[in-house]
Order: sequence, then structure tokens, then C-alpha cells
Amino acid sequence: MKDKNLSDKEIHQITRRSFIKVAGGAIAIGGLTAGGWALTELIVDEGPVESWHKSVCRYCGTGCGVMLGMSKGKKLMRVRGDQEAHNKGVICIKGSTLDKMLANEPQRLKKPMIRKNGTLEEASWEEAMTLMTEKFKGAIAEHGADSVAFYGSGQLLTEESYTANKLFKGGFKTNNVDGNPRYCMASAAVGYTQTFGKDEPPGAYEDIDHAECFFLIGSNAYECHPPLFERMMVRKKVNPNVRMIVVDPRKTKTAEHADLHLPVLPGTDLLLLNAMLYTMMKTDLFDEEFIREHVNFSDGKNKVSFEDFKKFLEDYKPEKVAPELGISARDIRKAAYMFGNAKATMSLWTMGINQRIQGTYLNNTLNSMHLVTGHINRPGATPLSLTGQSNACGGVRDTGSLSHIIPHGRLIAKKEHRNEMEEIWGIPKDSMSPKPGYHALALFQAMVDEKVKCALIMCTNPAQSSPNVEHYKKGMEKTFLVVADVFETETTKLADIVLPAALYIEKQGVYGQTERRYQLIEKLLDPPGEAKSDLQILVDFAERMGYGDFIKAKTPDEVWEEYRKVSSHSKYNFEGITYERLKKERGLQWPCPSTDHPGTVRRYTKGDPFVPEGKEHYFYGKPDGKAVVFLRTYTPSKEKVTDEYPLYLTTGRVISQWHTGTMTMKVDELMSSSGPAQLVMHPEDASRMRLKEGETVKVEARRGNMNAVVKISEHETPGVLFAAFYDPSFLINGVVSDDHDPFSKEPAYKVTAVRVTKA
Repeated sequence: MKDKNLSDKEIHQITRRSFIKVAGGAIAIGGLTAGGWALTELIVDEGPVESWHKSVCRYCGTGCGVMLGMSKGKKLMRVRGDQEAHNKGVICIKGSTLDKMLANEPQRLKKPMIRKNGTLEEASWEEAMTLMTEKFKGAIAEHGADSVAFYGSGQLLTEESYTANKLFKGGFKTNNVDGNPRYCMASAAVGYTQTFGKDEPPGAYEDIDHAECFFLIGSNAYECHPPLFERMMVRKKVNPNVRMIVVDPRKTKTAEHADLHLPVLPGTDLLLLNAMLYTMMKTDLFDEEFIREHVNFSDGKNKVSFEDFKKFLEDYKPEKVAPELGISARDIRKAAYMFGNAKATMSLWTMGINQRIQGTYLNNTLNSMHLVTGHINRPGATPLSLTGQSNACGGVRDTGSLSHIIPHGRLIAKKEHRNEMEEIWGIPKDSMSPKPGYHALALFQAMVDEKVKCALIMCTNPAQSSPNVEHYKKGMEKTFLVVADVFETETTKLADIVLPAALYIEKQGVYGQTERRYQLIEKLLDPPGEAKSDLQILVDFAERMGYGDFIKAKTPDEVWEEYRKVSSHSKYNFEGITYERLKKERGLQWPCPSTDHPGTVRRYTKGDPFVPEGKEHYFYGKPDGKAVVFLRTYTPSKEKVTDEYPLYLTTGRVISQWHTGTMTMKVDELMSSSGPAQLVMHPEDASRMRLKEGETVKVEARRGNMNAVVKISEHETPGVLFAAFYDPSFLINGVVSDDHDPFSKEPAYKVTAVRVTKA
């Protein structure tokens, strides 16, 4: 489908740079319609393509299938969406420029570097790895295993995260293994686990094609997950009965397409969800039979009754909570009716819900809304948490590469879980540490306090992505820091050793995205200079540290073979997902216990191999097969606005940039579209402060301050400021609060009280 504003001649003549400008302009004036993103398919070839290869996009957790056109000279010439993959050929403007990102060889890190006399200087791999080994061995010998740490990413391949996790937890005997997904998906993981007993969504993207109501909360899918938003728009066009509710303080491009936009005040979402549940209870929008057969209720400590749940909700009558929410009681009731009365309702959310003081409670309550209305375990009815990073689900949550877990939903604190992994890994019983390690913020604080002496950071940039970042950078400067990455970042600038890493199709491995779909990235290129894959670095490090016999799997194929067999000891079982199958198929969804199993679209219902025969639904993560609805009390944010700090700041992403901009800012076309980051505010706020677009202001919060250039936009809400965090010259995370959820330990990036004055 082509955009109606472009003629056939113009489409054939369009260049990649001009397409990005067209797309960016469409965003600015009102958005591409359904099919608009498919324009990326129409960009002309910019060089001869000899062969096409299926792969997966390198960016967000949507996990779009892409086709990569390679030249005879082994160069990536062309990228297009894979028509046979789940995204049906649709990719976003970032994915369409993957070749441009890979072409930035002059800016790549190509040789190891060691800091000497305060300056990073080129060194040999032998020199760098010898020094790294000496420092880690020395720290462990003098200060114990918990003086070292690994900090990873949802961008590492699964084989890499699994190997690092195994080496540090099973080899070194420290649980100081955490990573960037702590900053983005931990609340979703804890929320799913508490509700269902197991992590990862019960539904799938396929549910978009069946839903009659979309409930988007804390998600700007138009900009952050464009192919999924496109799919929702197609669903709305196909079925005129489909409605979309968008809950967001900002009038985002997603909100502009909503049938009902609820611009709640930042930090108040739990009031809204409980008020919607109250309305559902009062208007008989709940499914009594489903509740009786499949649901337990809990106050967080003890089992309670359905009647207790109803009494709990009495405090959340719409008329009572509407003033604090900043919306009308009528709209609350309307949202509850649209959600509960639809034939099938699908909720989608991401960082706007997860990055909150009550992120786990919000996730619990979203799951609860589906359980009490029966909008679950059937086509179009599901709570689906969207993922920010490309392999946060498969590579971190599933591999257990966070400080409190081990592979496939096991908990460090549970002796029986540790003993299971010890037996699987072939190490002595009770040899693993029973103490959970430092979660991300605690890890960087331990660096500040000089408790962590050495750390290995791979494929992520915490010196830009962390909240209250200037404070934690002090710790990174004190610690002996080894950083493996592909480009210079704010984190490599602090490193004592920098190791050049392979990027994307310069190595092979598996990505696992939002809907439990595992997909294979095959190696198509050699990395530049002396760069190595993160797996090669980890295997070399393990051997030098004396764990070569423990880390037996040393190639991607060997690691995957080991890992899929590990999965067979769990309810995550994907032993049937072999490299052979992944090379042929467009990904497979687990559970997938055998090589003839087709994969599982929806969990906890018929078709899931762990649901007993004869049962329609069975939440097998819980001993009695019942999911849990929690009574979750709303607590106001510490970051509520005051006379001293009268504005809310919230952060996020923009369509043309991704994460900390390490890769996307290297692409001229994407930079042409986004420009440098700015502080975006509503004209009403700008007028009151007598500010004009382009002026420089000082942004002050309780954690820090910075200067920023103002952009004025009607898309913002009065009293709410927005800033993207991709630009290292615009370090907005220097003022963002590092308060965090007490359960998931995820920081509250989305709600920070600030004041703004002319600089």
C-alpha cells in the first residue's frame, strides 16, 4: 500500500534520505496512515544485490523479520521487511537503515585499548586480556567473589548472555549479574511472575488481528513499536467496531489515533486502573465463572475473597479519584465499559508503566483487569507487555541474567532452584551463592562505595542510560572497568580496558522478543579490524580465569545446543527450537518441547503443552493452577509537583532514534529526521515562562540540573515536559530520579518534578 500523497513516479525516484524526511514530515503533521510504514519497501536499491538472507532487526523488542541484500563483495547493500515474518514486510525507518549503520566502519572500535596515564591507548588482545584477568583474579582473591560483577544488555545474543551468567554465577560464585533490562522490563517480569507464576506474556502479536478493544497505557507505539501500531491500524480499518483507548499524559502520535485519550497526570495510573475495576464490578462487566474456576485473590500477604476485592475497590470510585487523575469520572467509566464490554480486549504497555515506583503493582493490576473480565487466553484477549530492547526477553529474562534469578524462572534465594541448576551445570551441590547480587542501581552504588572492584560491561551504555547518572558515573570511574562495545560511548570513555566487539550480522546467535518468539541471526559479515564477538571474549576470559572446562560450549552452535537442553528441565521448554529449524522458519514461540512441535501462540490454554488434557485454562506456574489477582493500593509519587518544582518531566524515545543513540546517531538520515534532543513543552507553559522556541533553559530537579534547548509543541500537555535520552550531549538522565520500585528495583524515569528557568 503506497501513501496517497506520492505518485508512482515519485516513489520510483525516492532516495533513502528523502524518504526519511518524508516520514519525519508525516510524523510532524499528523502521522502516516495504515500502510505508510510499508513505504520503506519502496526505497530504491542503492547498489547491486547478489543474494538475500532472512534475519531479524537489530533494534527494538518487536523483533521484525528483515531481508538483507548482500553484494558479491560481502557488503550489506539493502534492507527490506520480510513478508513471511510476523511483521508481514512492515519495518520502521530505523530498521530500513540497518545497512547505513553497519557502513559506519570508520567510527568503529577496531583494536583493544588500555588506559595508561589517564589516556586510552591501543593495545594487543593478549595485553588487554592478560590485564583484565589479573585484575579480576586479584579482586576475587583479596576481596571475595562479590567484588566483581557483570553488567549486560538486552542487545547481547542469547548465547552470550547465557555464557556470561553461567560463568559469573556458576563459575566465580557471584550473583552480581544484572543489566539494562533492569531499567526497562523488570516490573513486567515481576508482575507476570507474581500473577501467573511464570515470566513472559501469555499472548502474542497475532492477538492484534482479533482484538475489538486496544488498551494502550504507557506506550507510544506509533514511535516506539511502529510495525505493531501499523498492525493495530489495519485491524481498525478492517473492523469498524474496533476501539482504541490510550492512557498517556502526553498527546502522542499514538494518542492522536485513539477513540478515547485519557491524559492522566504523571504517576497516577494506578488510581485509574483501580477505578476502572471498581466500575467493572458495579456494572457486571466481570466474568464470575472464570473467576470462580481460575482466579485467587491476595492482599500481597494472604489469600482473600472476591468480596474482599470488591470492598477494597470502594476507595476508588471514579468521582473520588478523578480530581487527582486530572480526567473526568465520565471518561473513567467510559474506558471501563469499552474494556469490559468488548468481545476481546488486548492491553499493551511498556516503559510508561514499568519505569515507575509502583511499576510492579501496575503490571499486577493490568493482568488483573484481564483475569476478572475473562479477557485472557483467547484470540484478541490478552495482557501483552511490549519490550524495549531487541533481546531483553530471550537473552536476559529467559536466561536468568539478572541478579536475583537463574535460567527459566528460577530464583537465587530458593535452595531447590539453585540445586537444580547446580545439577544441570555439573557443579557441586550448594556451591552457588544463596545471596541475590546487586541489582543495577545497587551495583553502581557499590561501585561508588568501592565494594565492587572490577566490572565487565558488554553491549550497553549505563553512563548515559542510568538515572541520576552523574552520581553513578563517579562509581564507574572508581572501578576497574572493562567495556566491550562497537562504538565509543559515554561508558567506554570511563573504561580502563575497551574491547572492540562484533556487531549484528558479524556474529551468529538467537534473539527472543516480546511474544516468546526466538529467531536466528546468521553471520553474514566479518567484523572490522580486530573486533571479536562478545561470546569469543567471554570464552577467552573464562579460559584465562581457569574455567575453560566449565564453559565447555565455546561456539554459538555449541552454546545453543547446551542451552536448549537446559530449558527441557523447565516450563520454558524449547528443546525443539534447533538452529536447523530457525534457519528455515521465521522464528518459533516457546514452549516448544520437541522438533516436531509448532510452537505455542498462547500460554495457559489449549495448545500449550503444559496445560493438562481436558482443561480449557490452567495457570501452571501456580501450584493449584490458578492465577492471582492482587489488591494493590495506590501510593502518590514522591515526585509530585510542588511550588519549588512545579512541572513534571517524563522521558522516552522518538521515532528516528533508539536507546542511547550509539548506533542510530551514526546514520545521517536518522539524524536529519530527529535532530539533536530538546526539551519539549506545551505553548501554554512556554508563554507563562516567556520562553521562545530555541531558547536555552536551565532544568533543575532534586537530583541535578542541566541546560536544554526548548522546543514548543501542541502535542505536549500543559505542566508536562518531555525529553528523549538518545543524545549524549543532552544528558537528561542527569536530572531524572533514581527512586525505584521496591519489588522490581526498576527506576522511575517517567515521573520527575522539575523547575525550568531561563539559562
